[in-house]
Amino acid sequence: VQLQASGGGLVQAGGSLRLSCAVSGRTINSYHMGWFRQAPGKEREFVAAITWGGLSTTYADSVKGRFAISKDIAKNTVYLQMNSLKPEDTAVYYCAAGGSYSYGDLKSPNYWGQGTQVTVSS
Repeated sequence: VQLQASGGGLVQAGGSLRLSCAVSGRTINSYHMGWFRQAPGKEREFVAAITWGGLSTTYADSVKGRFAISKDIAKNTVYLQMNSLKPEDTAVYYCAAGGSYSYGDLKSPNYWGQGTQVTVSS
């Protein structure tokens, strides 16, 4: 299974970006899917996840109401729509597949993408 993240970039505070994670090798309905991020000097943290069936989503408190995770089965792609971006959202964003889904977390994903940089200027 391979995950290819894209869509990062430089945006002003208050702006929006949509990240994409294209999955190959297995249908995305085989796994719970999630997004994580890592800011400079900080540990990687959970951002959002969606269950394999797409019926449930969960978010970190810091992004609730601003970010939305979704998936397109036909394109075998997972998205992270990020609105009202803040400078503290600046990080490398990683998509992940597999693991254990729970409220506010996706534990021990089996597969990771390479990361895409998001920079939010103030």
